[in-house]
Amino acid sequence: MAKVTGTAAAAEVRVRRFSTGDLVEVLCDHNRTGERVRDWLHGIVVQADDKMAAVQFLDEVFLTDGWMVPDRVLWCRQGAENIRAATRRRIPRPRGRKR
Repeated sequence: MAKVTGTAAAAEVRVRRFSTGDLVEVLCDHNRTGERVRDWLHGIVVQADDKMAAVQFLDEVFLTDGWMVPDRVLWCRQGAENIRAATRRRIPRPRGRKR
């Protein structure tokens, strides 16, 4: 019987790409100026593990079959092509006047 070395186990160790609190962009369906588009949308990672990352958005997002996601959280696979680190900062939303 041959002795199994640890190389196969070491090959399966993955580096986690995104962690909780990271600003990311996700390619998803969302509303922009009243029209549904499929484009990159800024979000924040609210939960992450070695395989998946949960991204929460401020805007409404939709599944590919048209259903709106009620909690605005989409799950993405770590290292997938539809999720990337945010390249620029989000545009700040207008706030009320300071008195």
